[in-house]
Amino acid sequence: MNREEALVNNFQTVQAALAAACQRSGRRLQDITLLAVTKYAQDQDVLTLLEKGLIRHVGESRVQQALSRWTRPDFARFDTVKHFIGHLQKNKAAKAAQLFDFVDSLDCPETAHALERALPPGKTLRALVQVKLTDKDTQSGLALPQARPLARELKKTLSGVRVCGYMAIAPQGAAQEELRALFRSVKQAFDEDFPAGEERYLSLGMSQDFETAVEEGSSLPRIGSKLFAENLEGL
Repeated sequence: MNREEALVNNFQTVQAALAAACQRSGRRLQDITLLAVTKYAQDQDVLTLLEKGLIRHVGESRVQQALSRWTRPDFARFDTVKHFIGHLQKNKAAKAAQLFDFVDSLDCPETAHALERALPPGKTLRALVQVKLTDKDTQSGLALPQARPLARELKKTLSGVRVCGYMAIAPQGAAQEELRALFRSVKQAFDEDFPAGEERYLSLGMSQDFETAVEEGSSLPRIGSKLFAENLEGL
């Protein structure tokens, strides 16, 4: 198996796992959007999946690195939906507003308003408020009791930035019961704050826990290593 075949196989494995999670939980696969986390992936690996039409939503966590990649002609020719998934500093908001279609990690009103001021005329930027599910000081986001008022405030006060959901990262190595409880708490808040019928996204789950996240309601799982690291060593 060459590298291209391994990448396609990885994608097919992820799709099969998503389909199985949907079947177990009574959901429809077409309601799940795969967010391919490209931030650490090799350029050619990303291009391979783009050229085959297998990915469209892509996630980056560094503004300057993303700019240098996605403004290059070989990347810019693709119709991608670009998500910023890292901690966004206020001084990077202007560049982020130019490049990205989504900012999935809002956690302060100042950054949200900086994005709004920097938007090109006529552009709508989707945004998710990041919910913090751990006690780690190094992790960004807000605990649910703080995230929910921020989401409600920004929905009312912003126009070009459309706040339409929550993103959360589960603790590494959490037991299955803890994972489900954490995901369910965010899903309950999501359903109350972003009612069905409006544009909305719930981004839960990464490569190690995306199946559980989808079973618990995630519509935008973030998959990186399962696509771009597994089965590629030595190829």
